[in-house]
Amino acid sequence: MIVTIAQIAAALNARAEGELDLAVAGASEPALARVDQLALAMDPKYAEGLGRGEAQAAVLWDGADWRAMGLKAAIFVQRPRLAMAGLSRVFDPGPEIAPGIHPTAIIDPSAQIGADAAIGPFVVIGRGVTLGARARLAAQVTVAEGAEIGDDALILQGARIGHRVRIGDRFICHQNAVIGADGFSFVTPEKSGVEEIRATLGSREEVRAQSWTRIHSLGHVVIGDDVEVGALATIDRGTVRATSVGNGTKIDNLVHVGHNVQIGRDCLLCGQVGIAGSARIGDRVVLGGQCGVSDNIFVGDDVIAGGATKIFTNAPAGRVLLGSPAVKMETHVEAQKNIRRLPRLFAQVAELRETVTKLLQTGAGTGQTDRGTEE
Repeated sequence: MIVTIAQIAAALNARAEGELDLAVAGASEPALARVDQLALAMDPKYAEGLGRGEAQAAVLWDGADWRAMGLKAAIFVQRPRLAMAGLSRVFDPGPEIAPGIHPTAIIDPSAQIGADAAIGPFVVIGRGVTLGARARLAAQVTVAEGAEIGDDALILQGARIGHRVRIGDRFICHQNAVIGADGFSFVTPEKSGVEEIRATLGSREEVRAQSWTRIHSLGHVVIGDDVEVGALATIDRGTVRATSVGNGTKIDNLVHVGHNVQIGRDCLLCGQVGIAGSARIGDRVVLGGQCGVSDNIFVGDDVIAGGATKIFTNAPAGRVLLGSPAVKMETHVEAQKNIRRLPRLFAQVAELRETVTKLLQTGAGTGQTDRGTEE
């Protein structure tokens, strides 16, 4: 894709100077940039690389002297990562999915396909599906019976959308994600060992054989607008009511959302997060990689949990959490500092103990001598 400096600046809503009609075909790190690429030097620490690359134009920090850097044009930004979002949008052509319906696709006659949809090879669309306008489905996607998907969806290779799943507009689903599998829900005829341990916090009267009976998933999954789901992520359908994901939420690769979970708006769930059944997640919650949320608890609005945090109890709104079990981040940091101090503390205690022992021994010996003199 060939674009001019003026076009890029307009897309970023940024100020530009120099030869604004200069055309570039992509973006690059400064030291590796070709003559037809835009160098990304949005922080002064990257400026040195401009002299080693061949770029004629660059994205720079506000106030940079672009002429002294030997450039022909420059775009100035104040928030680099936000600028990256706009730049990536300009240069990303998206996956190649030919317009229209590929001859190998299998589409039930009752399905409703929106205008200008693009459906790739070996896609299977079931009975009663509704697919919105301009939706794009890459090769080997399956959409099961009764599913509804809004306008401008992009569903990539091998993704599976289960029956009766409802999805809003501008949905992005990456490779091999599964939305709408049955929930992991089983019960024993008698009280199970798990139930007993939960009630007693660890003690068991008797260990006995038990077998599991399946609870079928009668609910479905509801996903709002502007949601993105990463590769190999899974969202299970509800047992009776729907599992739900709110508008604007972004779900990373390998995330698992259990049955009946309710996730609010504009959340960020990073890689390998696991949310157990019937948990409720508020709005704007951020869960770092490998966070875990126990079942049937509530995580309040605006909670931020660092990587590998394990949340076993309700978390109040606005709390910043870290550790397993989750505690306030400052408490966890202080506890880790104390743990690192333990070897030194043990050495000091051992030294004090040795000193006290010697003093006691010396005192005992002196006492015996004094008694002997008095006699």
